[in-house]
Amino acid sequence: MGQGRVTIYDVARHCGVAASTVSRTFSDPARVNAATRERVRAAAREVGYEPRPLARVESPGRSRTLMLVVTDIANPYYAPLIKAAQARAIERNFTLALTDSDESPEVEARNLRQLLAATSGGILATSRLSDEVVRQLAQHRALVMVNRDIDGLPSLFVDTAAGMRKAVRHLAALGHRRIAYLSGPRSSWVNSQRWRAAQEEAGSLGIRAAFLGPFAPNQQGGHEAADALILDGATAAIAYNDLIALGTLHRLHAAGVRLPDDISLIGCDDIFGADLTVPALTTIAGPTAKLGRCAVDALCAELSGRGGQQAAQSFDAHLVVRGSTGPAPAATGGN
Repeated sequence: MGQGRVTIYDVARHCGVAASTVSRTFSDPARVNAATRERVRAAAREVGYEPRPLARVESPGRSRTLMLVVTDIANPYYAPLIKAAQARAIERNFTLALTDSDESPEVEARNLRQLLAATSGGILATSRLSDEVVRQLAQHRALVMVNRDIDGLPSLFVDTAAGMRKAVRHLAALGHRRIAYLSGPRSSWVNSQRWRAAQEEAGSLGIRAAFLGPFAPNQQGGHEAADALILDGATAAIAYNDLIALGTLHRLHAAGVRLPDDISLIGCDDIFGADLTVPALTTIAGPTAKLGRCAVDALCAELSGRGGQQAAQSFDAHLVVRGSTGPAPAATGGN
């Protein structure tokens, strides 16, 4: 089978079943019919696959519990996602367990390794883990990715990259020729997608886009982003998320910078309160609650053996224009 350790994906390819079916064959064999079990086990012997201990752990509370991992429970973005996911889990007779990784891949990995054995599977929202670590964990429990696309795993995300392109075009139409992207964490998959889209769209329109950061994805990070933005001299900025944008807005106001007269600002996520600032925040929005419901559906499909090779699900993003964006200042509107 080539170099490296043999995985459930190798077994799945060898016998033509889903990786989730291979996982269940070793972790919960009663849920796989006898003929398929024997086929999978025969394939495992042929390719030299050895199930790891976690795959054999049985827990009385595991069968009806789903795990949802978020990066920061204090971020208002997650509230509608969590509520929708829990409601859908209850509809499907599951309990939803929630854990917060505190923006730390180390904490996220430790929580998953300690808690996954007691659950049927997990939903990883905006995970900071590497693809390799996620794949290792997915060998033992069904996993669904939210705001992340990993080949071979069920993945759901709002197409905020397309939203970034809309934001750049909006600013260009207002006459802005110097924009900045206020970056979130470097380990964030969506951060790289958003920056790449903003950079490419700006290039296609012949305007300058600067990468500033990275900044912590919270209001304190926004304060630091505002200082960098003032030094950069851009007339408009697009932030990784609304928390950075709101922190930037507050810091700019304290420094006497007027929005949108001096600088235009766009956030991402349309969190609660984004429309309550002065001026109200222009932002990129998507169906966050729908994302939570569909993630539970995707995980249940994996657990029931109906998942197969689920295609990544992308949800449309749109630009919500409010008062924080306006025409470029006349004196600095050119190149």
